[in-house]
Amino acid sequence: MSVNMNKKSYNPRIGDILIKEDVINLDQLKSAIEEQKKTGKRLGETLLSLGYIDDNQLVAYLSKQFGVPAVNLDQVEIPSEVLRLVPRETALKHNLIPINRSNSTLVVAMADPSNIFAIDDLKFATGHNIEVVVASERAIRKAIEKYYGSKKEWEDKLKAEESIEVVDKIIGELEGIAIESTSEEEVDVNDLEKASEQAPVIKLVNHILLDAIRRGASDIHIEPYEKEFRVRYRIDGVLYDIMRPPVKLKNAVSSRIKVMAHLDIAERRLPQDGRIKLRMGQGKNIEFRVSIIPTIFGEKVVMRILDKESLQLDLTKLGFEEEQLKAFRDAIYKPYGMVLITGPTGSGKTTTLYSSLMELNRPDVNICTAEDPVEYSLVGINQVQIHEEIGLTFSACLRSFLRQDPDVILVGEIRDYETAEIAIKAALTGHLVLSTLHTNDAPSTITRLLNMGIEPFLVTASLNAVVAQRLIRKVCQECREEVSIPPQVLIDLGVPPREVSDFVIYRGRGNGCRVCLGTGYKGRIAIYEVMVITEEIKEFILSGASALELKREAMRQGMKTLRQSAINKLKQGITSVEEVLRTTASDN
Repeated sequence: MSVNMNKKSYNPRIGDILIKEDVINLDQLKSAIEEQKKTGKRLGETLLSLGYIDDNQLVAYLSKQFGVPAVNLDQVEIPSEVLRLVPRETALKHNLIPINRSNSTLVVAMADPSNIFAIDDLKFATGHNIEVVVASERAIRKAIEKYYGSKKEWEDKLKAEESIEVVDKIIGELEGIAIESTSEEEVDVNDLEKASEQAPVIKLVNHILLDAIRRGASDIHIEPYEKEFRVRYRIDGVLYDIMRPPVKLKNAVSSRIKVMAHLDIAERRLPQDGRIKLRMGQGKNIEFRVSIIPTIFGEKVVMRILDKESLQLDLTKLGFEEEQLKAFRDAIYKPYGMVLITGPTGSGKTTTLYSSLMELNRPDVNICTAEDPVEYSLVGINQVQIHEEIGLTFSACLRSFLRQDPDVILVGEIRDYETAEIAIKAALTGHLVLSTLHTNDAPSTITRLLNMGIEPFLVTASLNAVVAQRLIRKVCQECREEVSIPPQVLIDLGVPPREVSDFVIYRGRGNGCRVCLGTGYKGRIAIYEVMVITEEIKEFILSGASALELKREAMRQGMKTLRQSAINKLKQGITSVEEVLRTTASDN
């Protein structure tokens, strides 16, 4: 239609049309006009909200009123490139949405086709001729929410599309570069060095690093296979396939990363470790811990992203329940003894330990740590990097610490009897020792120490508390929705039947949203199991009780298990039933 519409095309008014067609009566019209005066809404929307007409009738009569075609937005799939022509703010301001483009003409659905100012704005902003179709305000709002989402969702989508365009452009530049040899053994070091310094390869690696930071990834996996080469990011504990560059780039990409991490590009048969420091501007630095291993089809690269500014070192914000936090603080504020944090790799043990150290870090306290590797440097704390290849092991470092007049000692991990023995002796001679073990829950830690060869009386004399932990994904707050599940599911989960009615269960929307990358989850929080070594627990240990017996006694004394902590997060609407099942085992 022409945008210079004749005003006669707007008459008769929609109320007159609906009266004439016997869709509504005069009393209903008067009622709607009175309601319209109160709300300020358009008459058609008021009639719709009062239930006098339905959405299809409204659109049909708007089409007659304005003399323009009607559109059912539920049956239209709007291309992304069309949406990008009209900013989200403009769509909201004028209550419209672009739906199609043909050459220089942009088709726009509007609730008020008589809004010449909006049409002129669009024509000026897009450089297109504007063709108007009509839809109800309700349908347009629904479409805006569906396609644009929240402001952050829309911005993230634009960045993601821009990211795809960047990768496509870089890969296009790489098409003409011959850098792959016929045999792994025949790859020339000079060729690798030249390939790693080519501009498109540098752009691709830089893009991977920056894109991972923007998406909130914790790790980057760059993996070569026989016929493909893929890049994956670990986001909130789950790996996602991000891109698949041409296979011929695998050696050039790994060599570029080696150059950035100051590693030996000629060595392709042995594992190598290094670090990359990236300057982000405004004084912000992000480090990448690089690990490279040789596989049968090339070198696999894994980079752990270490963003100190995003590191949460506040014990009150990690996920502890109130009683758990009090028990944990009591344990770490004792002048001596040992506190162990347990859990699998990637369960957040380091963050809990660092948070504990930062709380204990005062001018009158000497803190020494032995770590492998040192992930973050902490001001005021003496951190030592373990180098087993030169003899600087945890046990050797621990012996040296005892001559350094320490108050608090952190041992990155107790891996063997010798380290455990020295740590326990340090705990018995007036030092607070913090360390980690790999066990499934807190009670199992006692069994692990005894299996290492530590005497039960040494365990009971030195141990203050054992903390088991996991990281559980949080339901995305942007797209979460309430779901109903059978009460028996909650009961099977471990919820007492009398409490089932108190639970409101949430889950991410079916396909998620752009904020959560379609997963329904955004961010993680820790769940804890804090077992305090009370006198009763000590008696059980000395009598040779099993891990199950220790667990039952600890629960009798009020210990919340990992499953119970996860259920509390479920009750608070933080996580989902699926996450509780994924991260914790039943207490039965």
